Amino acid sequence: MMTETLNSNNHLSQKGENNKVGDMGWKAKLKIPPKDTRVKTSDVTDTRGNEFEEFCLKRPLLMGIFEKGWEKPSPIQEAAIPIALVGKDILARAKNGTGKTGAYSIPVLEQVDPTKDYIQALIIVPTRELALQTSQICIELAKHMNIRVMVTTGGTNLKDDIMRIYQKVQVIIATPGRILDLMDKEVANMSQCRMLVLDEADKLLSQDFKGMLDHVIMRLPKERQILLFSATFPLSVKNFMEKHLRDPYEINLMEELTLKGVTQYYAFVQERQKVHCLNTLFSKLQINQSIIFCNSTQRVELLAKKITELGYCCYYIHARMQQAHRNRVFHDFRSGLCRNLVCSDLFTRGIDVQAVNVVINFDFPKMAETYLHRIGRSGRFGHLGIAINLITYEDRFDLHRIEKELGTEIKPIPKVIDPALYVPRPDDPNSTQEEQNVSK
Repeated sequence: MMTETLNSNNHLSQKGENNKVGDMGWKAKLKIPPKDTRVKTSDVTDTRGNEFEEFCLKRPLLMGIFEKGWEKPSPIQEAAIPIALVGKDILARAKNGTGKTGAYSIPVLEQVDPTKDYIQALIIVPTRELALQTSQICIELAKHMNIRVMVTTGGTNLKDDIMRIYQKVQVIIATPGRILDLMDKEVANMSQCRMLVLDEADKLLSQDFKGMLDHVIMRLPKERQILLFSATFPLSVKNFMEKHLRDPYEINLMEELTLKGVTQYYAFVQERQKVHCLNTLFSKLQINQSIIFCNSTQRVELLAKKITELGYCCYYIHARMQQAHRNRVFHDFRSGLCRNLVCSDLFTRGIDVQAVNVVINFDFPKMAETYLHRIGRSGRFGHLGIAINLITYEDRFDLHRIEKELGTEIKPIPKVIDPALYVPRPDDPNSTQEEQNVSK
């Protein structure tokens, strides 16, 4: 394995300089969204100061990046994009909510040839919701590139996916079971697919998807590039990396596991007091949007019903729902049509809803990894948020163990939570201009 320190000037070329200082009239014609002026933490602002133009990207791709509202690369994008563009395998560890999707989708789209009508890149993610979200980002980035992007997941009509592949696509975003099904039916021809991205690799290499990725890689050409992204690095990821990655460039931005912008609290309660406590939190907190986690699908539905009876708008989502219903709930919540979402751990992987500033663990998880992914739904892209854990007597040992494993502090909840810890502050006089810049 190779680990290097990247000089920010290494990947500048004359072409890059020309892009930067040459004809900038094209930028003035772009439909750029309003700036996100919320305060951001060093999780996304602690960069070398690179610009997207310095990566020598095609202009149509740059147009998509800027029209998405991304002004400057985040630390993981700064580290991964230039290495991926020279064709190296990558093992990257970065916190959830720091721009990982852009770190792999930008180099993938840059290297796709839109004149060639075959599958050139495959992005595999563990959940259907994450697949839909990732495909939407890729479609938006590639809007000026004439690249055809397709998403395929379980729970949707297989015949429709077969028809779409026959119409020729160049980039596929998929969940493991569905893409293997399409390969086995000899519909998805991967013989010329030279780029494979594994997002949330620790989940993809867990027992839930046992052996599936080995079967996928068997169908790829020998000369291929693998980009592997994972917030945690269990033994399964290490074994897979040693088996399939070739002299990978390692990026580790995980000096600490939890996002800097998320303040964590616990409240000791009895099980029968939980709903009352939740009602109190709703009345006292300035919630933009909240995600509330339960440990079972049955409890998800029961709690959503209770919250609705209390008079609050509430959606729920879990893995046993029909896919069309899940898609509608996910879309409407992201669109801001409802303030509160109750869910199972289906929703802990990579789901990016920028407006969420409060996460509540109605049921406390048993695993540190689950806890990490849950609270990472708040404080996305360096923004501020809070995580509140309702802890019963039986949870107390799990609380201390998870706190220790993650090297983090979960504080007792105060009578009044300072709004400055989680309420967006666009005009904070103490924030720097750099903190107030960019990107969702």
